[in-house]
Amino acid sequence: MSVYTLWVHQIKTPIAALRLILQDEETDAAKEINVQLFKIEQYVELVLQYLRLESPSTDYHFQQLELVDIIRDSIKKYAPLFIRKRLTLHYEEARCQVLTDAKWLGFVLEQILSNALKYTKEGSISIYLENKKTLVVEDTGIGISPEDLPRIGEKNFTGYIGRQDRKSTGLGLSLCKKPNGNFGPISIESEPGKGTKVSIGLDTAALEAE
Repeated sequence: MSVYTLWVHQIKTPIAALRLILQDEETDAAKEINVQLFKIEQYVELVLQYLRLESPSTDYHFQQLELVDIIRDSIKKYAPLFIRKRLTLHYEEARCQVLTDAKWLGFVLEQILSNALKYTKEGSISIYLENKKTLVVEDTGIGISPEDLPRIGEKNFTGYIGRQDRKSTGLGLSLCKKPNGNFGPISIESEPGKGTKVSIGLDTAALEAE
């Protein structure tokens, strides 16, 4: 285990401890601390996925899984942010089985949801299945400029919108798109001021379950 992996696993302990301390607190300060803890957890997950991708023995575990279970876990995780930002979630239950790595698909979905929440100030976010095995996350956010769209997903590229948000690194989407040889493609359609549609290809029938 590398020193970075060890650090990531160790940092989870004080995060969990803080969650326990705050679980019965209903003050505005406690709610804000919980939001910031959630952001820290997101950054920790980014580091874990980065280490996982860079490892020579990446532990992908392909199984037949219910897509609805993976989506529900992600929605539950991000529910407080929907409430906090007063955004509507439109979710058409996606009942089908997919052959995938649960950790990876969960990470991809959560990164896309995180971006949708970050760049949607009002309106809604929709999650639905298109053409049977394409999972779509669509928002009514600020969108992406045409000149930036082809480069979304490149390492360290944030685009004009990302440069306005100085906390943006572009790392999340670059990690999502990196292992596309083992997973379905990720495509993005967007227009400034009219939102963004991200499609995750789930047709992995050529792969064999372990």
